Amino acid sequence: MGKQVNNSISISIKSNNPTIAFSAWELKKYLNKAKNGIAQEITESVPSSGVIQLGLYSDFGITPDVKDEYFDDSYKISINDGTGYIAGVNPRSVLLGVYRFLYELGYRWIRPGEDGEIIPELSEKAFTVNLESTPSYRHRGICIEGAVSYENVYDMIDWAPKLGFNSYFIQFREAYAFFESWYNHLKNPYKTPEGFSIEKSKEIVRSLEGEIKKRGLLYHAVGHGWTCEPFGIPGLSWSQCVNEVDPEMEKYLALVNGKRQIWGGVPLNTNLCYSNPEVRKIVINSIADYLTQHKDIDVLHFWLADGHNNQCECENCIKHSPSDFYVLMLNELDELLTKKGINAKVVFLLYCELLWPPEEFKINNPNRYILMFAPITRTYSVSFSTDNIPDTIPEYKRNNISFTSSVAENLAFLYKWREGFNGDSFDFDYHFMWDHYYDPGQFETGRILNEDVKKLESVGLNGFVSCQVQRCFFPNGLGMTVLGRTLWDKSLAFEDIAEEYFRDAYGKDWDKAKEYLGRLSAMFNPPLLRGDANRSDKAALETYRQIEGYVKSFEPVIKNNLNNSNKTLAKSWEYLDFHKDFCIMYSKVIEARLAGDIEKTRAEWAKLKDFLCRNEERIQPVFDIYEFFETFDIMTTWLLDR
Repeated sequence: MGKQVNNSISISIKSNNPTIAFSAWELKKYLNKAKNGIAQEITESVPSSGVIQLGLYSDFGITPDVKDEYFDDSYKISINDGTGYIAGVNPRSVLLGVYRFLYELGYRWIRPGEDGEIIPELSEKAFTVNLESTPSYRHRGICIEGAVSYENVYDMIDWAPKLGFNSYFIQFREAYAFFESWYNHLKNPYKTPEGFSIEKSKEIVRSLEGEIKKRGLLYHAVGHGWTCEPFGIPGLSWSQCVNEVDPEMEKYLALVNGKRQIWGGVPLNTNLCYSNPEVRKIVINSIADYLTQHKDIDVLHFWLADGHNNQCECENCIKHSPSDFYVLMLNELDELLTKKGINAKVVFLLYCELLWPPEEFKINNPNRYILMFAPITRTYSVSFSTDNIPDTIPEYKRNNISFTSSVAENLAFLYKWREGFNGDSFDFDYHFMWDHYYDPGQFETGRILNEDVKKLESVGLNGFVSCQVQRCFFPNGLGMTVLGRTLWDKSLAFEDIAEEYFRDAYGKDWDKAKEYLGRLSAMFNPPLLRGDANRSDKAALETYRQIEGYVKSFEPVIKNNLNNSNKTLAKSWEYLDFHKDFCIMYSKVIEARLAGDIEKTRAEWAKLKDFLCRNEERIQPVFDIYEFFETFDIMTTWLLDR
């Protein structure tokens, strides 16, 4: 390895860039966490012994091998005995390179926040790392969802580049729905609402935007709201109810069942009369104005309304498909943005009616746009595959469509779109939105996710943005670690990632914890909870009856590790201790339902909800009980028979 390090390390930056300066600060911070005083930051860039230089490829005469130096990442680390450099194709890549250097020294980030940091002993290590690395995929992002505090989102933004993610997506103009759900404690009767406001939400978002840009992350923004906000109708959340609008605005709304009105009282779910040129002009002018006012946005998402079977039925709209009108607007938007000199990328989505490709129009400037495949109805019981994809898709029937859970049939829609659009793209998927709640051990989720990411290129996608709760680290961060690491290197096997993760996260007895959670995943039978397996199978009921005994048999291992001298490892076991009680109570709910006892199911569900609400603070950073309850509200037709 080379000589031992006994002297201090100096850090030098060759490029005057805020993200590179932040990279230097992070390197200094983490080196000093391992051995205080070992690192000092300097500003002059003098290549000498004991100096680590940070800069761009161009600063070191390195020729980049990427298609787009702004959107693509690549770094080179050349450090021998504490002397050398970390170079990146862009400032963000320098930061990613710093974290990779630290990873090679033994640093780990097993969950967001300081209590997720593993700091190695460096006194007997030589600082020698030589490698070059380019990720398997361009798009590696996280999208805000669930109920969140400022700290929850800050911690995720801070954690993301440490695992190789390169973008963060804040939905809506002010993300009010997500912050309000937490600060007003909408599903916890034991907590007092804090009177959260739209202005406070805007203030939080502005601060988080600063954290995103500080790290050089690609900033994705908005998505929802373009079918209502430009017309003076707020689109804050899906629970918002608006039954009346200005009569002058009604003419812009979709005509459905003979009426132009807010669809179900929810502006976000309300489509427009897209054949009306004035409607399209108002929308695209609003987007252009927003980008003019928010220059930090790298990727703006332009989506139509949520929901389905809510498209306009007027005599002009029925002449073309929703996707044709969508593409027409995309072309009009590109012309306007080009005229204004706005270079931001724009995302268009394949979702609900927009899964059906356009029949008449085609995107004129593919370089402006990024295709986003959002298969929200897919099952997570199987992963992406190029096998058995149908050659045809169902006929589009206006306001009379249904969706498939089949992965292959969902991919058939993507393939049809690809026949007319060969530009950039990514998968927008929901493994950690709802589905992970069906898998308390995270192993089945992790395996599917690893396979999904491996197959992205083969199905024609260049990355993944995860639409997810931010607090999905209960009992640990295995799933998110699988996502980040596989997006960077698609050759990595799930089992190898899992083994390393458990060694890092649990220390002594890591193998026992791994075996325990792996078996719990299988016992909870995620396909059954999704409705993909036979819920009348007596073997499934018998397995659920065994969960309590199995969990209790592991309790001594947990107890023996709660006082680990390493606070990060001790926290991992503490979460596993709480998880133990959660799993027993959770299993009792499903066990009662599989046995056909609805009253007992309701009683056990009420007991579990009360337990989580009373103890929420113990698991707040890692478990989103709001979205857990939302998920099982979706299941109530089966679970509670109502």
